[in-house]
Amino acid sequence: MAHILIIGAHGQIARVATRLLLERTDATLPLCLRRARRLEALASNPRVRLVEADATDESALETAMAGQDIVYANLSGDMARQARAIVMAMKKAGVRRLIFISSMGIYGEVPGERYRSILDPYRDSAAIVENSGLDFTVIRPAWLNDDDVIAYGMTRKGEAFAKPTVSRTSIGDLIVRLVKEPGFGVGESLGVHGNKSAS
Repeated sequence: MAHILIIGAHGQIARVATRLLLERTDATLPLCLRRARRLEALASNPRVRLVEADATDESALETAMAGQDIVYANLSGDMARQARAIVMAMKKAGVRRLIFISSMGIYGEVPGERYRSILDPYRDSAAIVENSGLDFTVIRPAWLNDDDVIAYGMTRKGEAFAKPTVSRTSIGDLIVRLVKEPGFGVGESLGVHGNKSAS
């Protein structure tokens, strides 16, 4: 049984991933967010524990990470500061595996597109994760939609990005795969796009 701390658990991708992890694994899921009452409907599930903490609070994160196998971070706001706190807390707690949601475009890998400062939080936080020495996987989703389909393809860092949309359900499926296949995606930055059969 895996123990997976989800940081930023109220995020749209995180909520889809939580549902899929509960349906398709036997993992326990501490759900970390600033206002735990927003997910109180899940509190009755014996595999869920709500943790109220800010993603910049290294001490609170370290406490929440005790006994966890995987940290999955789905952030917004001051992402570089949050990424630094998560990396430091993981090292102190002895947790190695990190799944980190970023964005397409952080390497200039989308043909014909130039994203400027709007991507700086994603770019800066991904760099912190990639240089952390942890067993990380960075996920760079395309533009997201709410289609209830699992259909996606992937590109690696250095490869041109393909197809600019993907479903949140597809990203959730990839997160489940990363959990169930421990060696898959470690040390990689995966661009995820739609319109292909599931990878």
